[in-house]
Amino acid sequence: MLPKLETLKMTSLFSLATIALAAYLLWIILYNLYISPLSKYPGPKLAACTNLPNLYWTSTGQYHYKLKDLHDKYGDVVRAGPQTLVYRTPQAWKDIYSHRKSGTSSYLKDPKFYLQGPRGPSILNANDADHSRTRRLLSHAFSEKALRDQEALIQSYVDMLINRLQGEIASSRKVVDMSQWYNFTTFDIIGDLAFGEPFDCLKNSQYHPWVKMLFSSMKVLALRRPLAIYPFLAPIVSGLMPKRLVKMREEHFALTAEKVHRRLETKTDRPDFMAYILRVDDDRSLTAREMEANAAILIMAGSETTASLLSGFTFYALTNAGVWKKLVEEVRGAFGSYDEIDFKEVSQLGYLNAALEESLRVYPPVPATIPRIVPEGGAVIDGEFVPQGVSVSGAHYSTYHTESLFTDADSFIPERWLENRDKRFESDCRTALQAFSLGPRNCLGRNLAYAEMRLIAAKMLWSFDMTLDESSASWNIQKAYNIWERKPLMVKLSLVLH
Repeated sequence: MLPKLETLKMTSLFSLATIALAAYLLWIILYNLYISPLSKYPGPKLAACTNLPNLYWTSTGQYHYKLKDLHDKYGDVVRAGPQTLVYRTPQAWKDIYSHRKSGTSSYLKDPKFYLQGPRGPSILNANDADHSRTRRLLSHAFSEKALRDQEALIQSYVDMLINRLQGEIASSRKVVDMSQWYNFTTFDIIGDLAFGEPFDCLKNSQYHPWVKMLFSSMKVLALRRPLAIYPFLAPIVSGLMPKRLVKMREEHFALTAEKVHRRLETKTDRPDFMAYILRVDDDRSLTAREMEANAAILIMAGSETTASLLSGFTFYALTNAGVWKKLVEEVRGAFGSYDEIDFKEVSQLGYLNAALEESLRVYPPVPATIPRIVPEGGAVIDGEFVPQGVSVSGAHYSTYHTESLFTDADSFIPERWLENRDKRFESDCRTALQAFSLGPRNCLGRNLAYAEMRLIAAKMLWSFDMTLDESSASWNIQKAYNIWERKPLMVKLSLVLH
């Protein structure tokens, strides 16, 4: 009798637990759908109940496209998760990212999105005080003066790119992966600026192993995001995560630390980032761990995004014959010789700059979102009050491909950015383009990125005629894990004789 009684009790307890769990889940569903302050916002019902759809879109690399579809279906603000709102209006961008009024709390970056590395927080996810301190130190390394000091170094790597591509042509390898070559160049430049030594990608015509680790690290970061939202999924996520990717991420941080310390032990007069950081030696200084944490961010932000933009620029220019013709005529007509091409002169090329701006719009280097948390007390976003603790963001790809903001939004039309533009583009909301974000946490390297992309684009246009290989006809359809997972961009090159 006793064993049967115990079995009956256990069965009853299990039944009660099951009923309680079912009741709890039903309550969560009913609350999110009908009671939550966010229930008034449109979006998929399943996404309102659980973060699983959001995580699925992210882990499959389709989040940027999915947000565009959701915005087109539901409107300019979409509830993409139980506590997630995504916008595509210029006013929402300003409300979320711009400087706040004195005395009001700032929107901190969403910790579920900006996961910390093993060296602790970087400038991306530091608190306000540490962010301001770090930004003040790094701002000197990205100043106009620093950029002028760094021009000779940057020019040397762009010249090496041109020479290496000329060598490829001479060796009868006329069809090259320009996406890869742009990466070689930008990684060598940022490696030298950050660590005082290049990765020798251009020299060896291949990626340094550390660079491959960095790519893997970014993908792991995106794939591990479910753990921050649902910690109980750890065994499943860990089991599904390729061990190779996890190992490469760990090696990436170890190599970063090694490079930082090697640079700290080197005395040099070269104008790299560390030279500016090390000028301050007081309580404002960065600790060694902070330098390590920020070095990885500087490398990725200062290389991959610029290479992505140049790849997008090349693809869209080559798939629009009229655009390519205007670019070539402008660049080759502006200079008497290759040696005249420098930072100052390329900044004056109106059509080239318009084409690069249009590339940022059509193919933004960070295509999806950069989420923030609504501060204590809540805030008004796009005219509506949003409670504290909600994750909010503007969607880059969706915003820039919106017909209500840009005429023929999916078309590559540099003319929309010219001062003397056609009247049909007068209604374009050019301030909606915020590829470098805005406000107190905008991209520090904006000026460096523009200088690099202008110089590289101009020297490529001066030196080569280019034709897109048919294998790359649909190159622009890509997955993204925070950054684009770019496919090879195969381009046929031929030398231009001046």
